[in-house]
Amino acid sequence: MGFEDLVRVASYVSVLGVMATWEVVAPRRTLTESKLCRWGGNLTIVLLNTAIARLFFVGGVTAAAVAAQERGWGLLNGVDWPFWLECGLAVVALDLIIYGQHQVFHAVPVLWRFHMMHHSDLDLDVTSGVRFHPVEIVISMVVKSLAVMALGAAPLAVVAFEVVLNGTSLFNHSNVKIPLSVEPVLRWFVVTPDMHRIHHSVDPRETNSNYGFNVPWWDRLFGTYCAEPALGQTGMKIGLEHLGPPVCLNLFMMLRFPFVTTLGRYAGRTTP
Repeated sequence: MGFEDLVRVASYVSVLGVMATWEVVAPRRTLTESKLCRWGGNLTIVLLNTAIARLFFVGGVTAAAVAAQERGWGLLNGVDWPFWLECGLAVVALDLIIYGQHQVFHAVPVLWRFHMMHHSDLDLDVTSGVRFHPVEIVISMVVKSLAVMALGAAPLAVVAFEVVLNGTSLFNHSNVKIPLSVEPVLRWFVVTPDMHRIHHSVDPRETNSNYGFNVPWWDRLFGTYCAEPALGQTGMKIGLEHLGPPVCLNLFMMLRFPFVTTLGRYAGRTTP
């Protein structure tokens, strides 16, 4: 295991542990389903996704950054700016690209089929932040790799972005209570759990908002920001409205989910 892998694993385990503990000490919502099934499925699929990413993307997205740097590919490899500025711009640009990718996964029917599995979680907690279909993971890896090469992002910037993205995904999916005096201020700088939770509402108008993962600026800038759900944070229902009776999905059910489930409503589609 290389240094990058150690950093990523250590940061992931640390954030997971902190947020899981916080959820026990100060939960935001009362969970409706048993954690045993949900955590089993969510944590199993992240292990599968990690194995697939390693199999098909040796070196991950960082390898694309190294290749671009060696060959002089990308916008930032054509300028001579301070390294800290280039890294900062790369991280911000990659975050914008992920925001756009997220919107596309909601708008394009075939992509929504796979992303819909993420939204099928019956509750929202720290493990929901790793609940993605392997096909979505592969597509995201391709998009990020192409973006990194087009930008000419430095390998260090890519590692930093990946670590932050993983950490914020765990954070903003968590079922944690943040003081109401702090949360509105905090969400000007980072996507908070209360902000992102709205994105998992069964109400399509709310599902199609708050697409950001790291920073909240893109939602505010492009008009996709929703401050509060219509039924409030504790009254809002999580999941997908067209799935019928709640069912906790195991790994096999998650993998087949996109192929056996109707599309329902999403951005650009108003009827099932």
